[in-house]
Amino acid sequence: MQRLVVGLLATAFCLMACKKEEASTPPSEGAQERPVAAPDIKTDKGVDLEKKVVYIGALNDESGPGAAIGKPFAAGKRLLAQQVNAGDSGLLPPGWRIELVERDHAYNPQNAVQAYSDIHDRVLFLGTSFGTPNTLPLRDKMTADNLVAFPASQSSEMARHQYTPPIGASYKMEAMRAMDWAVEHAGGADKVKAAIVAQGDDYGKDGLEGWSEAAKHHGVTIVSQQSVAPGQKDFAAIITALQQSGANYVLLTVLPSASGPILGTAAQLKYQPTWVGQTPAWVDRFFDAKVIPGAVFANFYWATGLTFWGDDVPGMKDFLALVAKYPNTPKDFYTLSSYVQGRVQIEALKAAIESKDVTRAGYLKALKGITRTTAGGMTVEPVDLSRFPYETSVGARVLKPVLDQGSWSVVAGFAPPKALGASAAKAADDSK
Repeated sequence: MQRLVVGLLATAFCLMACKKEEASTPPSEGAQERPVAAPDIKTDKGVDLEKKVVYIGALNDESGPGAAIGKPFAAGKRLLAQQVNAGDSGLLPPGWRIELVERDHAYNPQNAVQAYSDIHDRVLFLGTSFGTPNTLPLRDKMTADNLVAFPASQSSEMARHQYTPPIGASYKMEAMRAMDWAVEHAGGADKVKAAIVAQGDDYGKDGLEGWSEAAKHHGVTIVSQQSVAPGQKDFAAIITALQQSGANYVLLTVLPSASGPILGTAAQLKYQPTWVGQTPAWVDRFFDAKVIPGAVFANFYWATGLTFWGDDVPGMKDFLALVAKYPNTPKDFYTLSSYVQGRVQIEALKAAIESKDVTRAGYLKALKGITRTTAGGMTVEPVDLSRFPYETSVGARVLKPVLDQGSWSVVAGFAPPKALGASAAKAADDSK
């Protein structure tokens, strides 16, 4: 009898346990009460899925001839990383962070190639590839690695390669717009004797092509073309040649390390044409009279398609509030430009995460899905990366520094170059 009771108890316990086990077993496939599991996110390189960290590369110039631009440009990406990693920015899905993997190539193409080799397997994309001559040698490698690299360059060449998407109008467009303004400012093409001082690389070539094409459109003669090398110190011979040519409108397609000394040398030699600098010719330190006397910039204008510090754009108030949280951030145009570029990058990254494909191919696909972004209200004109070759913008404007305010006045608003419109009209006529 005792054995029977024990057996019955054992059976009862077994039945109770089995019922508990059945109750804890998830419902069958398709049952309404069972949550649908999210598909796994695809990754390949530069993503730690467990920690939700995306590694972003940066090839900077913080010690070479472009360092006056390169240091604040590097700071712009660091500011963005701080904003994302502080949480609650809404720039990435909850819990996701970014880490920068940075190298300083000192504006040396060979160093850039080595730096790329050091980090390319560790990152999802390059948030910065600083400088035209340092980015061009990397393009074949980017293609082989399926790696997007955002250039700190507006060379037209960048737009022709799918892995180097530019943000903003090219140097060529800037130069063409500058010539339009020179003709208007002078009161007619016959009053313009144009010249250019250009860096001896693709950046300089882009500016020269735009300046020359627009000059031909307007019937302006280019009376002098001068070339400089990055890091060049002596500009007396260049100023003398410009002076002897009679040039009264001079385009500066150079870095700040050249534009400052060029203007200073010209002032010493009492040569006072109207100077028009392209975007990389300026750095906000020039607002400081302790760096260069303000009188040197009396005849200086700036042709750019980018947003300046304090510009009248919807996102500027939030940007300045962000900078106030991180007081060590350089208050510089290039910090801003880098940050704006980074906002476009992060927008594509967010789209890739939400589409569950954070591979390099998935990131490129998400990037090309961007049609009209303003980078959180930080661009004057929308950026479109959906078309290839990239045509992010063709508009530029001309500004004059207001030195005592550390800001700019707009002397010619955003517009596409007139020669561009004439070429489009001719192409339309030829197709009829």
